[in-house]
Parts: sequence; C-alpha cells; structure tokens
Amino acid sequence: MSKAPTIAALAADLAGGRTTSVALTEAALDRIADPAGEGVRTFTHVDRATSLAQAEASDRLRAHGIVPSPLAGLPVSVKDLFDLAGQVTTAGSVVLKDSAPAKVDAPAMARLRAAGAVLIGRTNMTEFAFSGLGINPHYGTPGNPFDRKRIPGGSSSGAAVSVADGMAVAAIGSDTGGSVRIPAALCGLAGFKPTQSRVPRDGAVPLSWTLDSIGPLAASIACCAVVDAVMAGEPAHAPEALPLAGLRIGVPEQIVLDGLDATVSAAFSRTLTRLSQAGAHLSDLDMPALIRIAEVGGRGGFAAPEALAWHKSLLEHRGSEYDPRVSVRIRRGAEQSAVDYIELLAARKAIMAEAVEQTRDFDALLLPTTPIVAPRFDEVADDAGYTRLNIMVLRNPSLFNFLDRPAVTLPCTTDGLPVGAMLVGKRHHDRRLLAIARAVEPVIAG
Repeated sequence: MSKAPTIAALAADLAGGRTTSVALTEAALDRIADPAGEGVRTFTHVDRATSLAQAEASDRLRAHGIVPSPLAGLPVSVKDLFDLAGQVTTAGSVVLKDSAPAKVDAPAMARLRAAGAVLIGRTNMTEFAFSGLGINPHYGTPGNPFDRKRIPGGSSSGAAVSVADGMAVAAIGSDTGGSVRIPAALCGLAGFKPTQSRVPRDGAVPLSWTLDSIGPLAASIACCAVVDAVMAGEPAHAPEALPLAGLRIGVPEQIVLDGLDATVSAAFSRTLTRLSQAGAHLSDLDMPALIRIAEVGGRGGFAAPEALAWHKSLLEHRGSEYDPRVSVRIRRGAEQSAVDYIELLAARKAIMAEAVEQTRDFDALLLPTTPIVAPRFDEVADDAGYTRLNIMVLRNPSLFNFLDRPAVTLPCTTDGLPVGAMLVGKRHHDRRLLAIARAVEPVIAG
C-alpha cells in the first residue's frame, strides 16, 4: 500500500495551487463511499454535504489569503467519542444513538475547526473505548490495511484505518491504555499520546478520567506534532528534529520485552542497531517501577471503577445492549472498594516519583509499542483469545498512561506486518519528545 501523504506536502500543494480543499475532500469522501473499501466499517457518521461546504469555504478563504494553519482545508477524521455541534456522540455504542445532538464542539475539536480542518466524519471504535483490539459488534470492524483478515487495533480503530486508507489526512483518537498508539502501530502509522493535561478532554465521553488523553494518528511525527499543537492551543508547527548523536535512550529491562513475537523482535533489534549506528547512546534500563505498576494494576486499576461510575445508570437500564466483552469489564469496577481506589491513587503517586528517579539520566525511553503484530480476526473470535490478545497489546502502552508520560509510536522497518517502536519522554516535555521522535523516525523507518 502507498504511503499516506503528509500535512506539509498537502499544505504545499494547496499553497501552490496544485490542488484544492474540495478536490482533497471529494477524494476522501469517495474512498469512504467505495463499496469495495472499508468506509462503512471505518466511519459511524459522514456528512458529505457539510464536509464539502467546509472545503469550499476553505478554498474561498485561501483565495483571499486567509490560511489559519497548515491543517486548513485538509480532511481530518474524529473518533466517535468527541462532541461535534449538531451530531450525536455515540462512542461506538447503540445505547447512546437516541441521545440529543451536541450543542457545541468539544474544545479540542473547536480548535481544529478554527484551524481550518475539514472534519470529515466520525470514526468507529471499540464500544466506549474499552479494549485495545478495535472489535465492534454493533457497527462492524474495519480490516487492517495491510491484511484485511487482521484487526486494526483499538480502541481508535476507525481512526487508524481512515488515515492508512486515504479517507483522512489525520485522525483524532483517545488514549487511555494505548488506544492511539496501538492502532497506529498495527496499521503502520505514527501516533502520539500527550501528557494528559496538554489537550482538554471536555466534550469527550470518558473511560477513565485518571488515564484518558487525546492524541493524533497520522503519516508522520511532524503531522502528529502539528495536530497536537492545534488541539493544545499552541502555534501550529512541528518542532525541529534534535541531533540524534549523543541522545541518551534507555531500553527498560522489565516487562516490555517479554514475549515478543518473531516479527516484532527482529524489527526492534534492527531499530536498536540503527539508532546506535546513528550515534544515539542506548543503554539497558533497570526500571522496577514498571513491575510495581503491574502489581497494583492487577488489583483492578482505574478504568473499571471510573467507567462504572459513569455507566452505572445506563448498565442498569440498557446493559443487555452493550457489547458483553465491554460490559463485563466495566462491571468489574464493583469489585473494588473505596479503600482499594484510594490506595491505588496513593500508589500511583509514589510509583510516578520512583519512575522519575529511575529515568532521570535519559532523554527518552525506547520499547516495542506492542509485543505482537496485528492478530487475525479468527484469533479473537472466542473470549479466551480476545482476552489474552487484548492484554498483550495493551501491556506496554498502558504503563505510560499510568505514569502520565508523553509517548509516540513510530513505524520501524519490518519484513512483514507493521511494527511500532515507542519513544517515551518526560512528563510535560511533550515538544521535546516530538523533536527526539523526528530525529529517530527516518533512521528506523523502512
């Protein structure tokens, strides 16, 4: 499959008069509507007329020299988790289909609209974002762009496929335990999870208010950086790549390298070799904090009790309409007591402090985004396979939601299906991480 175009390249084409927003938007809409494609499973809602009206307005503004950002006129998809004025936010579920349309855009979506993005449609997702696989029994599940018999990853499944299949230039997802980074990695894209407070989460259906964050999926780290800057209310540009030579990169020894499949292991080994040859200083990192996260998370974690607090009434009245694989996980929140939850909050604070000390000497951490390539649909057909593989794909990304560290996934060279390499930065040092990722990206790409 061809490489998705970058925001910079398309912005240059628009500026040079080689294309128009209407042409780009029509092409994206045609891909969505193609009966031979994945559009019907990738999007839960598309308004062709409104999208084209946005594109026409962008072209008219450009003709008068008004170009609010590099995103101006470019089709961007939005996960069906975020409020857009006049649309119903269903969060990939049928139980919210009869809800009132949103009165206003979520703040992050309003910033995208103000930047000139054409918000082309709402993308499919795991119901209520509660899985890393992307399976949705209500709206169908789009096939992985590299092998349609394989899952796209989740929960932002449609987000990844919309970009990889040319239905959008960039996509907005949410990431509570890897829901941006997992589908980006499994579909050969870049994805970015910021420090949680960087992008406002108002107007988004929550999964876990402790862990939820909002981030982009796109063709490159520069693309992700532009979209992130817009949503964060900052100037819409990507940071320059830092010099790679001399950067101190730690490779955690605990948990994250366990059980790698052959494709991921080979790709990650090549990644380490290429970065070392490029002058980065790679070191094994003893990081016991990761084991501590696994230990305290084993008693329930944040997502289930926080989700149950939001879903309690819906489950009581319409629980039979949920995906059973989602509702069972939400209901587990009832197994935790208030004391358990309070102790978990305290443990998290202590572990975050431990992690700061253990990583103090490094510019970034490096690890495989997921330990396995995209599973086949038949491998997740039964509950046992679903549960096992869901745990596997969430394992590495979720560690850094717990630590509230910014993290990116980058495609790394592979002889088979896509493999992602994850870089993790220091909390609130998001732009520095993106600058490091821009340096790493061309070195490890195919």
